[in-house]
Amino acid sequence: MNITLLKCHGSGNDFVLIDEISNDYDIDEALRVKLVTELSDRGKLIGSDGLLFVQRSEHADARMRFFNTDGSEAEMCGNGVRCVGRYVCELFGKDEVVIETMKRDIPIRRVADLFPNVPTFDVTIGEPSLAIASLPMISSVDPHIDQPIEELSPTLRFTAASIPNPHAIAVVDTFEPELLDIAERANRERTVFPRGVNMSFLKVLERNSVFVLTYERGVGITNSCGTAMSASSFVSCLLDRCDPNVPIKVYNKGGMVNCLVDGDAEGIARGEASVHLIGNATWVFETTLTVPSADPSGWTVGERTYFEEENRQYDELVASVGREIDLASFYKL
Repeated sequence: MNITLLKCHGSGNDFVLIDEISNDYDIDEALRVKLVTELSDRGKLIGSDGLLFVQRSEHADARMRFFNTDGSEAEMCGNGVRCVGRYVCELFGKDEVVIETMKRDIPIRRVADLFPNVPTFDVTIGEPSLAIASLPMISSVDPHIDQPIEELSPTLRFTAASIPNPHAIAVVDTFEPELLDIAERANRERTVFPRGVNMSFLKVLERNSVFVLTYERGVGITNSCGTAMSASSFVSCLLDRCDPNVPIKVYNKGGMVNCLVDGDAEGIARGEASVHLIGNATWVFETTLTVPSADPSGWTVGERTYFEEENRQYDELVASVGREIDLASFYKL
């Protein structure tokens, strides 16, 4: 079996996309997990932060299944669904589509470029939930808003929300190595978050301008995480660090996006504020994977065809971010 692979990324959060709408691949669940672990491993065939499977949907334009590098399936992926949205828009010749995900249907539309010639899409991530049962989270405080988690850190204050992935966000001044240890312990020990958690550290640069670093459940530190940037933008409004109804510029290791928290203060406090994630969906290269059997040792990848102009333009965006913020002044990891 030959499988066409599209390497793509949103804000440097990179994926391998497999189209199961146009191609009648015979991929059972065991092979699917092998594809994820083999293709995500950066020391092997391709390397990525996860795999996107684009499938037919009974009620939406398409269905997305997203798998982390460890083979676990996640509820959603904000950067990944942006890439899927672009792919499905181009596949069906549309500017707006609805993508079915595990927990909710996601409207996506093409919008004005975030940066010249960088394809940009607006993803309606939806309303977060502040109820700790939605993560789930073990806490005596419900909702857990700007409160410590003693098991993880005596000093940091976290806000927990699902969107629909589980997230814990802490506001910090600098990004020190111990933050990585806190996130790893939260996902290794799972005494507070039984199913693991995406942990983000949020630095407010100025009003409506933030930097977000995320340890993604099942992956580790990533260049960016779409739902984490969405949740962090929501939390920044909840804590009155940013304003709703106007774009929040969210910087990350992989570049930047805009987030919009649509709601008023009372609605935000109840978790009744829809979040929009606006950012790039960039094609890196296309290639073919040859799968002669279920044994990955015999798998081979063909020649890569790069989308050179798209990659150059995104590199320009990243360079412009470097000119806007002094990352070295607060990023120590």
